[in-house]
Amino acid sequence: MEKHWHMLNPDPEKVKELSRKLRCHPVIAGVLINRNIHNLQAAMDFLNTNLSNIRSPFSLMDMAAAISRIDKAISANEKILIFGDYDVDGVTATVILLNFLRSTGADVSYYIPHRVTEGYSIQPRHISHFARPHKINLIITADCGSDSHQAVSAAKRSGIDMIITDHHTITDNIPPALAVINPKRRDCPADLQNLAGVGVAFFLLICLRTHLREKGFWQQRPEPNLKNYCDLVALGTVADMVPLVEENRILCKAGLELIHTGRRPGLKALLEASAIPGDFLDADDIAFRLAPRLNAAGRMDHATRAVELLTAKNMDVAREKARTLNLLNQKRRQIEQGILADIQRFIENNASLLQQRSLVLANQGWHTGVLGIVASQISNAYYRPVVLINTRDGMGMGSARSVAGLNLYDALASCGPFLENFGGHSMAAGLKIREENIADFQNAFESVIRRISQPEDSTPTLPIDSELDFGTISDGLIDELESLMPFGIGNPEPLFMTTNVSVVSSKIVAKKHRRMTLRQSLTPNKPTFQAIQFNTDSQVSNKRNFSRIVFKLRWNRWKDTKTVQLMVEDMR
Repeated sequence: MEKHWHMLNPDPEKVKELSRKLRCHPVIAGVLINRNIHNLQAAMDFLNTNLSNIRSPFSLMDMAAAISRIDKAISANEKILIFGDYDVDGVTATVILLNFLRSTGADVSYYIPHRVTEGYSIQPRHISHFARPHKINLIITADCGSDSHQAVSAAKRSGIDMIITDHHTITDNIPPALAVINPKRRDCPADLQNLAGVGVAFFLLICLRTHLREKGFWQQRPEPNLKNYCDLVALGTVADMVPLVEENRILCKAGLELIHTGRRPGLKALLEASAIPGDFLDADDIAFRLAPRLNAAGRMDHATRAVELLTAKNMDVAREKARTLNLLNQKRRQIEQGILADIQRFIENNASLLQQRSLVLANQGWHTGVLGIVASQISNAYYRPVVLINTRDGMGMGSARSVAGLNLYDALASCGPFLENFGGHSMAAGLKIREENIADFQNAFESVIRRISQPEDSTPTLPIDSELDFGTISDGLIDELESLMPFGIGNPEPLFMTTNVSVVSSKIVAKKHRRMTLRQSLTPNKPTFQAIQFNTDSQVSNKRNFSRIVFKLRWNRWKDTKTVQLMVEDMR
């Protein structure tokens, strides 16, 4: 797909001033300014990822009520149930709550619903068929519950208190739980809307640990070091694609360093199963290698398998659990590729679909567990919001993905009359719909997207930080670029453009990726750099000269060596 190149042009004087004050490369100063970091203090705050810089979690609405009730449950040895979501964010939130409460001696268990047979979030049947028979006194949700009015009411009728910890979009109609800790509440003064579900749970634990410390609780048992939980917080935060800024950036940086130490058997085994080298780890490794394997548990089997891996105490058990997730992930990829191929063939045979600004497709044979992944791939390929629906017995379960700038949750809310229910956020959502309403929903959704978008919104944009000649590339510059990590939504990896590039040599690897040696001109004494372009367009894979290329600049690490590598995003 043709991409629009947008060259960012930071004020040269501001770049020069920030570079001087920060004592950094001018390229780095320009990148910071492009991310709305304009002065020395803001830059220092961005670069200083110390955990002490986290803002107070006590400002989250209902926090005081939540920690008071949990304290009472611990003291009275009441039965506590953690009810988590089945994705990585929900699983990691469940595990940190479980581990912490176990460290207090609490009587705590957990429950995660089956993605396909039970669906998202806590339902009244979970109260009647599980919580009540197991004599649960307190339920704490993890990454879910903001729209679970019926379950909260059922719990209240059964004498069960509920504390909701969540980060999904929430309306002003807040469930009548004992506490609803969700930074997206309009009445929440914390200004922590970017937190993932695991981040919200982590902030609850910070407050609870402080509360217990103040009453002398930790004099009788070891006080947990919450920094040791940051590996799981980083996993859930990156996997859920929330902005990697502010607290999320701080927590992820600490978490990546912790994962690298290999102190948690489950993650060490998962790193081995994912073939990730032990010398370096970044957010991409979580997003594209660790998270898919953890998510495979809930997509193909049950998310408890992921919990069991992350709570494993020894390496033998952890390796066995990791091998299981690896096999589930392989199965997931096979099913996913089959659905993806079917959809791409359908679109090729119905080219008029691409005249629409959205794609809503339904099928009886699709596996519900992988629809979110396929929707994301279709959305990236055709750059428009996508809704994929699996239908069965007159009811459809769907996953939706959007593109930057188009709020998916708001679009679905406008189509509410055609939906049984839905939930999610601006980029990803799930929904339930009656089969007879799909056609009307398709029309309504397309109308909404047309109303809130322009034709050019269906063309992906590459925001280029600056022009960068090959002669400017140095080891020091790449080291400084790494200081801006972790990259992700809200803090994208810098993109550079250069001109007059020749391909000295190239070969296709893994059938569709082009590995190259590049030189900026045909002059022999100019430096050459190794480069790779993923999913190469066959029309350009044999070309040897390009007037312009857009690329990312990284270290390519292998064993004890590292070499400069360009990650080519586009060539013209």
